[in-house]
Amino acid sequence: MSNQLRAVTLTHVRYHKGDQFGHFLAWISLVPVFISLGGFVSHFLFRRELQGMFFALGLTISQFINEVIKTSVQQARPETCILLESCDSHGWPSSHSQYMFFFATYFTLLTYKKMGVLFRKQMFLVAFVVWPLAVLTMYSRVYLGYHTVAQVFAGAGLGVFLGGVWFWVVNNLLRGLFPVIEESFFGRLFYVKDTSHIPNLLKFEYDNARAARRHSSYKRAE
Repeated sequence: MSNQLRAVTLTHVRYHKGDQFGHFLAWISLVPVFISLGGFVSHFLFRRELQGMFFALGLTISQFINEVIKTSVQQARPETCILLESCDSHGWPSSHSQYMFFFATYFTLLTYKKMGVLFRKQMFLVAFVVWPLAVLTMYSRVYLGYHTVAQVFAGAGLGVFLGGVWFWVVNNLLRGLFPVIEESFFGRLFYVKDTSHIPNLLKFEYDNARAARRHSSYKRAE
């Protein structure tokens, strides 16, 4: 066993003391962590939608591909990695950029196709929140010294490509299996469902919640 120590880099982001913009970008750099732990975990606990689960699965596969490429190419990070204590990991392509651009691409396609709780009227959310966050995350990795420009653009390009391909795979090849998963032991046990065929899920749930209030069989026992 080696006596050298390594840090868990999941939330270990450094910036120059006194650099307020760098401090802001350090938090932006953690957006993939917030999406994974806050977004998808909450989604499974409270929504349990198959589209969301396969979205998360695609991101996981994308990150696995990223690690395989990094291990194969073994391109070093910029020289600033010495100060950041991150030289023991490879830099091409940037996993943060790849994650965020995969997320932005898949989210955009879901919104455009009006699947689940998303519909086209929410495209402003895509344009003014999702994509700016993706670009800021990519920029933060260069500004903070973790990657070169080439490394973040490689990650972004790969993220867009994989996000588009995975969306096509899910909604053209795998979506036909959704009813089977819903009726499976796993689906029934965890109340897993697919609502992507409902045009406006928010209105559907709202109308059904109001209708259920009028039926005594749906009321919670006191």
